[in-house]
Amino acid sequence: MSMATRTDTQSPAPHVADSHDLIRVHGARENNLKDVSIEIPKRRLTVFTGVSGSGKSSLVFDTIAAESQRMINETYSAFVQGFMPTQARPEVDVLDGLTTAIIVDQQRMGADPRSTVGTATDANAMLRILFSRLGKPHIGPPSAYAFNVPSVRASGAITVERGAKKAVKATFNRTGGMCTRCEGRGTVSDIDLTQLYDDSKSLAEGAFTIPGWKSDSFWTVRVYAESGLLDPDKPIREFTEKEMQDFLHREPTKVKVEGVNLTYEGLIPKIQKSFLSKDKEAMQPHIRAFVERAVTFTTCPECDGTRLSEGARSSKIKRISIADACAMQISDLAEWVRGLKELSVAPLLAALQHTLDSFVEIGLGYLSLERPAGTLSGGEAQRVKMIRHLGSSLTDVTYVFDEPTIGLHPHDIQRMNDLLLRLRDKGNTVLVVEHKPETIAIADHVVDLGPGAGTGGGTVCFEGTLEGLRASGTVTGRHLDDRAAVKETVRKPTGTLEIRGATANNLQNVDVDIPLGVLTVVTGVAGSGKSSLVHGSIPAGEGVVSVDQGAIRGSRRSNPATYTGLLDPIRKAFAKANGVKPALFSANSEGACPTCNGAGVIYTDLAMMAGVSSPCEECEGKRFQASVLEYHLAGRDISEVLAMSVTEAEEFFGAGEAHTPAAHKILERLADVGLGYLTLGQPLTTLSGGERQRLKLATHMAEKGGVYVLDEPTTGLHLADVEHLLGLLDRLVDSGKSVIVIEHHQAVMAHADWIVDLGPGAGHDGGRIVFEGTPADLVAARSTLTGEHLAAYVGT
Repeated sequence: MSMATRTDTQSPAPHVADSHDLIRVHGARENNLKDVSIEIPKRRLTVFTGVSGSGKSSLVFDTIAAESQRMINETYSAFVQGFMPTQARPEVDVLDGLTTAIIVDQQRMGADPRSTVGTATDANAMLRILFSRLGKPHIGPPSAYAFNVPSVRASGAITVERGAKKAVKATFNRTGGMCTRCEGRGTVSDIDLTQLYDDSKSLAEGAFTIPGWKSDSFWTVRVYAESGLLDPDKPIREFTEKEMQDFLHREPTKVKVEGVNLTYEGLIPKIQKSFLSKDKEAMQPHIRAFVERAVTFTTCPECDGTRLSEGARSSKIKRISIADACAMQISDLAEWVRGLKELSVAPLLAALQHTLDSFVEIGLGYLSLERPAGTLSGGEAQRVKMIRHLGSSLTDVTYVFDEPTIGLHPHDIQRMNDLLLRLRDKGNTVLVVEHKPETIAIADHVVDLGPGAGTGGGTVCFEGTLEGLRASGTVTGRHLDDRAAVKETVRKPTGTLEIRGATANNLQNVDVDIPLGVLTVVTGVAGSGKSSLVHGSIPAGEGVVSVDQGAIRGSRRSNPATYTGLLDPIRKAFAKANGVKPALFSANSEGACPTCNGAGVIYTDLAMMAGVSSPCEECEGKRFQASVLEYHLAGRDISEVLAMSVTEAEEFFGAGEAHTPAAHKILERLADVGLGYLTLGQPLTTLSGGERQRLKLATHMAEKGGVYVLDEPTTGLHLADVEHLLGLLDRLVDSGKSVIVIEHHQAVMAHADWIVDLGPGAGHDGGRIVFEGTPADLVAARSTLTGEHLAAYVGT
């Protein structure tokens, strides 16, 4: 027997490369983490649980995923790094065994009006190539079907520098698919002139009704009145045709007002530049209200909202244009593409087919490619981002998900679980931050953080299997099998909100009476028309307070105290107690530390390398000048008050020397929505999605609305906190409010007084009312998907 044969008969020793099967984290201190050390198995599905604010995102996203991405970025040249977002190294001692991290988070997609589901994925690009090859009549290359590409024509002489210089006549043409009227937006804006000025008055009498346009302002009103182009003493309605043209539409023109050179511009272009080009959400409330009154957006009459030029709409494959294809429900479009048999584009058809089938598989078959990307919910945006990874050939990477079941009906959660397991089975490490028991149940490994939130969290309470978590006695373990019972007695309505003939999006002429004075839950599978019914049909006017999942805008200088208006009464209380100006107690105003300008940190930009932020040495991160910190209220300075949690501050401002009723009211509302653990000065940029929505709810609770509309308030809530939320909803209803909740969580359904269930499916298979009644009737009937899942949940 040869030596080689003898060696083959022995069991081979494990290769040293196969020993790296763990991601090791030691001494993680990011945000509220307290020296966390854990070992995560690779090529397994690990679920991170814990109450909101316990440190899950800090560990998974801000430590593991952030360091993986930072290290990958460092492999590029310094020149390339200069164009990439810079990331500081996380606060951690050792991170070992990392693999490439792919983050699939809930960040909303850009709200650019030209960004659609089709452009955000590769589907539109493939469709454009398909139509440029097979479309009849042929109108040009793929760019001719792109609504983001304008047509360009140019001709003239060009000089060719080759031997003897010679002028050559040249023409240039590029055919684009952009509609010239709406410039690819699908809508055109009309300005209501009656909201800009009172035409019965002259300019000298103060005809303008635009916020901020004062009669003595050089740059706005006086440039019109004293330009010499208009008669300032003539009522606007008596202007001649030429004066009206100059007043509303004149191109920028240099004029002299009192010896000062100024630019005169027609009123409409001036309003478009100063108001319409800015983000409406970032405007002050009174300016936003003016813009909403003055500007109306209507479907473009030229392209009928398709965004495309006439040429692009005229080219068809089997009587379908690219505009028709983008307007189809994706599940229908997939069937249409499956019916195209053309060998010359077979690889393209296969790739397009796979992308469209991925939409259907992931539960987004009800969307259309023309749907604006900014209108997708956080859960829908996350699933759209997943599509490019479903057919990926990559293995041995780390996929990081942030509550992938958000916005999913219990019926759809199983499908999402299958996708997560499929990614794992290809040899990938899957890390999921999740609260839903259905997803925790499929985990190979569970890491439970806590025990509380904020400063009360940041430690690992349990690490192991699902059975071990159940027996562990942690907050998550105790609540894992919680089941709410269906209400035995329900409240009687005090009236009804009538919705008649609702046709927004996929609604099919829906008539429904929503009872008032009770807790109403609107439910149904994802894409069944819940948001269309509630947000599109309930008039958002007086008495309706809508709390949606839109992002909170704010920099790292913004915090719960500034966002809720809590800082105003606190500053006034400090000013009154010390006999000084309130502005001293603002880190964004006179009281700011001069070294860090009130940021509390010094940010050092290292150009192409990751920037470094370090606590300001002057104020030691307190953000205020030393002289300001000498002023006290009940023995505390302003920086100590901002370092308090909501619960501490509620007690501090509730009685005694610091008693401030206005501040105490706001703090009570923050505690009511389950944010008692947040510190008043914590930057808004560090809050999770669920925390931000509850912060919005706390601010809106002060409004004098009679009807509250909430969009999935259980988003980001731990099982233990859902009970707290139900108590809050009950208190709102008992105080005389009507509460309408869009929700998938069975505990909220079981607790409702009235349920409106939409369906039976998604997209054009939905949009109908399939059940109206009490939760008990829904469970008894089991006539819908929701009824079946609710019955299984309550164990009947």
